[in-house]
Amino acid sequence: MSGRGQGRPVAELEDVSRVYRLGENVVKALDGFSFRFEEGEYWAVMGSSGSGKSTLLNLLGCLDRPTSGSYRVRGEESSAMDDDALSDLRSREIGFVFQSYNLIPQLDVLENIMVPLFYQDVPPADGPERALRLAERVGLGDRLGHRPLELSGGQQQRVAIARALINDPALVLADEATGNLDSATAVEILNLFDELHGEGKTILLVTHEPAVGERAENVLRLADGRIAEVSRAREVGA
Repeated sequence: MSGRGQGRPVAELEDVSRVYRLGENVVKALDGFSFRFEEGEYWAVMGSSGSGKSTLLNLLGCLDRPTSGSYRVRGEESSAMDDDALSDLRSREIGFVFQSYNLIPQLDVLENIMVPLFYQDVPPADGPERALRLAERVGLGDRLGHRPLELSGGQQQRVAIARALINDPALVLADEATGNLDSATAVEILNLFDELHGEGKTILLVTHEPAVGERAENVLRLADGRIAEVSRAREVGA
């Protein structure tokens, strides 16, 4: 099963299983999971607690490896990579936006946006310029020297989104990105995701909130580590 089957694949999972051993118990967090996310798509991944959402996110983000099966990012097979190669793939191709922002309190807005560049062997010379453009893109051009504790929750999440985009990743993964925000600020962040999708970014938003999931173009529902339902092509204005 896949997305539309017309665009270029960004992330491809083929017969992926992820098994955890808890004492004498064996838990299949993902069970024979196959799916393809394509360039420019906007997906919401939904499901109840224990459905496999977090495991899928960790695999897609190269934070974990499948127990069996294949996972490719822009055609690169990741399942057999060593830790260094996996870390390099993650830094080049994946952008993360977390519920708790995960900003570094001692760094200002520009420095936090540039954090992914610090992990490259040779950081790009235009890093500060990239960060400045992204800060302005997310509406923080007047907050460049502020540290996280001097920002609102919504502003911190905007920093996190800019940080996720600094390397022009293949896939932006957002994990309950509006979970710590009030409803008005959550709408602002979702509007920003809409804009990024409109610019061609590939976005995968993990959420348990139906109102948030409805903002995505497509919805993938999980149950017991398997695909329960796929709703496609929720085009804006359709």
